[in-house]
Amino acid sequence: MTDSGGLHDHLSRSARSSPSAPAVIEPGTGSISYGELDALSDRMRDRIAALGVKRRDRVGVYMHKSIDTLAVIFGALKAGAAYVPVDPGAPASRGAYIMSNCGVKVVVIGAEYAVNFRSELGKLGAAPAIFVIESAPAGIGVSAALDSADTKQKASAVETSEVGGDDLAYILYTSGSTGRPKGVMLSHENALSFVDWCSETFEPEPGDRFSSHAPFHFDLSILDIYVCVKHGGSLVLVSEDLGKDAPRLARMIADERITIWYSAPSILSLLAQFGDLRKHDYSALRQVLFAGEVFPVKHLRALCELWPRPRYFNLYGPTETNVCTYYEVSTPIPADRTKPYPIGYTCSHLSSRVVDDQGSDVPRGTEGELCIAGRGVMQGYWALPEQTSKGFHGDSSGNRWYRTGDIVTEAADGCYTYLGRRDRMVKRRGYRVELGEIEAGFYRHPRVKEAAVVAFPDEEAGVSICAFLSCHDAKHPSLIEIKRFCAENLPLYMIPDKFLWLGTLPKTSTDKIDYQKLKEMR
Repeated sequence: MTDSGGLHDHLSRSARSSPSAPAVIEPGTGSISYGELDALSDRMRDRIAALGVKRRDRVGVYMHKSIDTLAVIFGALKAGAAYVPVDPGAPASRGAYIMSNCGVKVVVIGAEYAVNFRSELGKLGAAPAIFVIESAPAGIGVSAALDSADTKQKASAVETSEVGGDDLAYILYTSGSTGRPKGVMLSHENALSFVDWCSETFEPEPGDRFSSHAPFHFDLSILDIYVCVKHGGSLVLVSEDLGKDAPRLARMIADERITIWYSAPSILSLLAQFGDLRKHDYSALRQVLFAGEVFPVKHLRALCELWPRPRYFNLYGPTETNVCTYYEVSTPIPADRTKPYPIGYTCSHLSSRVVDDQGSDVPRGTEGELCIAGRGVMQGYWALPEQTSKGFHGDSSGNRWYRTGDIVTEAADGCYTYLGRRDRMVKRRGYRVELGEIEAGFYRHPRVKEAAVVAFPDEEAGVSICAFLSCHDAKHPSLIEIKRFCAENLPLYMIPDKFLWLGTLPKTSTDKIDYQKLKEMR
């Protein structure tokens, strides 16, 4: 085990050592200190326990990013439960499926999402307790909801649960090949080993101000929240609307004196191109971390020229391992460089190897699949033992090696270069997307007869997704109609960039959809 029993212990320690230090900041609306956040999450722990949650239960979190949400997350952890965050911007049916699938005992939900969610949950026959919170800044929403609940029946104070390293801390749902998302189970030990690695690599300081750009259902948020809290830094929340508005985001990073930034490269590319970065003072910024997809070199070079002071780190890893390799980019970037930077070297709390299709090691310099073992690797997929088994292979020493599905080569010094995917999974806007899940979504449309989704490399966006569709009728749905359908049935990051309607989709000799031919047709 690491030096802490659970992730939540970092909050309690920082609250004891620096109770008045700012823990979380909502730019323009308010903030909360470490002492206040610790006390508020204690109250949330008590309420969650009063609703029947015990150690090793699950608590659903269905809220937009806020101080309230963090109080709920830490309250769930203090109750000994794993938190299950979902994307509140995705269709309610997806959130309901996730909560039902992993059997949450309680769902803490923003009031604005409650009606649709209850309706979808009812269709599945699931009946967890639901605790509703009205949206308000700086923890006021949670506090008001707890006050209201206490007037009806006061929640007894309970001790913070003692958790073991193998206890689940959170379950993050990612795209699944069956058309249903699958839950990646991460324990306290998995997360703490990663947080400790970040501490030794990035050397955070109590005065650091961390960005929180990633949504809480995305694995980038683990670094944002817990590394910051461990070191008593300030977490600056970036709202969803602000996060995609380059000029406003650029101004906020400067105004809030962010010192450690972490996001997908697509956001940094937007800032470099449209943020007008020369207008602002970024002297506080000392580290820029990026992960989730390939960073086009021309945009990275432009960013480094505009922000010459920080250190830049390329972080790589699937949700199942969080970050498993890293590479520090030397600046300035040569003008003639066009090749993306390597994904780098294995993190110190993990082990790596490159294997062929039979699971045997390949010589250095030979292409193969990257496999990862160690304390940071997930326990498995929730209620999917077969997929868990397929996701790993064992060795003669009894080690479990997670098969990332990524094809790499290893240089003589142990540095890895990413070449591509083994299967039909792609990274888009920092999210991992299984193309089969998008196809499954299209088949829910009553007029769609066939659906095939293909990803193409795109220098600007990293990957472009095209949907090839055929229709039961002579007249196919309009572009507006099909986009509206996608918005109602798929998360935003899964919606294709392009839609092509065909009379029928091309087939192979075995009557399967001919994806190769589709790639030639776009």
